[in-house]
Amino acid sequence: MPRALASPRCVWDAGAELGEGTLWSQREQALYWLDILTPRLFRYHPATGARRTWRFREEITAIAERASAPGLVLTLRRGFAFFDPATAPEDAEAAPAYLHQPEPERGANRFNDGKCDARGRFWAGSMDFDCKAPTGALYRYDADGRCTRHDDGFEVTNGPTWSADGRTMYFNNTVLGTLYAYDFDMAAGTVANRRAWHRFPPGDGLPDGMTTDAAGRLWIAHWDGACVSCHDPASAAELCRIALPAANVTDCAFGGPDLCTLYISTARNGRSAAQLASEPLAGGLFAVHIDSPGLPAAPFAG
Repeated sequence: MPRALASPRCVWDAGAELGEGTLWSQREQALYWLDILTPRLFRYHPATGARRTWRFREEITAIAERASAPGLVLTLRRGFAFFDPATAPEDAEAAPAYLHQPEPERGANRFNDGKCDARGRFWAGSMDFDCKAPTGALYRYDADGRCTRHDDGFEVTNGPTWSADGRTMYFNNTVLGTLYAYDFDMAAGTVANRRAWHRFPPGDGLPDGMTTDAAGRLWIAHWDGACVSCHDPASAAELCRIALPAANVTDCAFGGPDLCTLYISTARNGRSAAQLASEPLAGGLFAVHIDSPGLPAAPFAG
């Protein structure tokens, strides 16, 4: 059974309205994360404690490193773009040029979570901005600029993450409290046979962002559940959980030189003034050492 070797500690009290998008950069040995609603991109370098922040003109919702060029691929409100933090000033609002906007007819939507598969294709989900209408979809954006819609009909999308063998993709509809599994064809970059893999019970929050460790176990953030839980990839049985001092836990990613530090983002959004008074670190970035490693994040092929 995996276990935390200490309690989570807040490494950046950023006060994020909607902290999300945790990404460990292997080449920079730094943790990127973001606040969708303010909107800001953060970079934390644990070896030195250095912190950097970039502001954006519109929502920034998910990020991945580029394999063959500097910087990041990211999703903004309407679609996909490139951004290089190394050349971008921190004292100006960033407005990257869109590479592709796949939903011109869905004006009430925005993009949300996303990650790259092992072949470097960026999978990202859209969602209803009000978290009510089932207008969100699942897309695959390729290095050659092609964008393909693979599923549809979600209120709020989060994930994806993959099984250790790459044959299953996990993706969730947060509003319904349901995590789905798909058969994943790595060669073709396609999904099939969507089925419910796990449902959060009432009172345990809602499934948000997630990641996979080197043993194939899933680590899932609980929105309004104040924890991250670890699950068996086949049975979905809970193996352990890590409590956080903030109710809205949003995403997690393994990082550090040995990939044994789990970084966890949280949010202030949706909490009352009284609730926030009892959660002063809500919206912060947390770190906790785990006794088994995660996997490096796959970079975007472009």
